[in-house]
Amino acid sequence: MNGHNLIMVVEDEPEIADILVSYIRKSAMEAIHAKDGTTAMALFRLKKPDLILLDIQLPDITGWNFLSSLRKESNVPVIMVTAFDQDIDKLMGLRLGADDYIIKPFNPLEVLARIEAVLRRVKSPEPQGKSPIRTRFITIYPEEFCVEVLIDGAVYSPVLTTSEFRLLTYMARHPRRVFSREELMDACLPEGDKLDRTIDSHISKLRKKLERIGLDNVPESIRGIGYRIGSEK
Repeated sequence: MNGHNLIMVVEDEPEIADILVSYIRKSAMEAIHAKDGTTAMALFRLKKPDLILLDIQLPDITGWNFLSSLRKESNVPVIMVTAFDQDIDKLMGLRLGADDYIIKPFNPLEVLARIEAVLRRVKSPEPQGKSPIRTRFITIYPEEFCVEVLIDGAVYSPVLTTSEFRLLTYMARHPRRVFSREELMDACLPEGDKLDRTIDSHISKLRKKLERIGLDNVPESIRGIGYRIGSEK
């Protein structure tokens, strides 16, 4: 990976943090460490890391609360790191905008592989071209990682996570087509994210963001089959 990629490790256990930072630096990436949420937010605003490894159990605030605050100002990729291995915990992180999820104890090499996979998706959110993708209400700029929604003459730019952006972009290229959950998972989601409920969670969160600015039922659910952006073009 490119040595200019800066990874922020948010972890209160010194031994785990040291291992992660060491492996990241050996992989020709840069790393910084924050031991709690308050320090992490200050470091994020100062250093603007390319990706955050975020522990859920922090001494001052939960990783979920940190992620919720972070998503109000940035769509920087976030990989959650936690000792909890329950689907409800995974879905909590995904609803709040996490891009991937790793369970402790982990193999540091697996963590590096996840980091590199997420960074590849961010750098190349859609390999099929850089031209804007347009439907009746939505314009997507793949190269700028930007979405514009036109509602009643006003233009809105919702802040989307990497996974939400990839899902919207993938479906918008063929708005009339219905995509199965399996295809969307394989094309748009991280390796550790292969659950039907996971794709439903990402879609639900994306739909709520679009509903808040006045675009209803996008993406559209097709019962028993999957999702599509809609028939309008």
